[in-house]
Amino acid sequence: MKTSAEAEYRQYVADRWPRMLRTAYLLTGNHHDAEDLAQVALAKAYTGWERVQRAGDPDAYVWRIMINANADRLRRLKVREWLTTRFPERQTADRADQIVDRSLLMEALGRLPARQRAVVVLRFLEDRSESEVAAVLGTGVGTVRSHTARALARLRRDGAVLDMGRDRAAVVNR
Repeated sequence: MKTSAEAEYRQYVADRWPRMLRTAYLLTGNHHDAEDLAQVALAKAYTGWERVQRAGDPDAYVWRIMINANADRLRRLKVREWLTTRFPERQTADRADQIVDRSLLMEALGRLPARQRAVVVLRFLEDRSESEVAAVLGTGVGTVRSHTARALARLRRDGAVLDMGRDRAAVVNR
């Protein structure tokens, strides 16, 4: 890689790392896996940095690399792990309702198929438009809309999310 291209790559990584790590965490549900995923995506971007620079939207290109790498990672898992913040021996109430809600939401996101999860993360947690998500995923806006609708419907049927909504309603009605 030429010196100027390498300098541009280093600046790109420095500018995007926190956002990439946040997205990777939302995709994986685990900080360590998120770091690995972001590093894999950046390594792949490094090897094809000229292609990334020629892309109309380098961020969309790199985020698509990361989403595809996550899908590959999920396919390779032989034993499914369910990350939890609670031990099975004893359940204690958490003082921070937001942390509990976030944990339940992360578990519910983990039960979505990889593509639907990617759409939900990019649309609602990264606050991207449908056209931006379509560009990142390399699909049409209609596909993004259908994945969004299916994912939201599935989340609405999810027992943990339903319980979270009922708990909120009970607190409001008191």
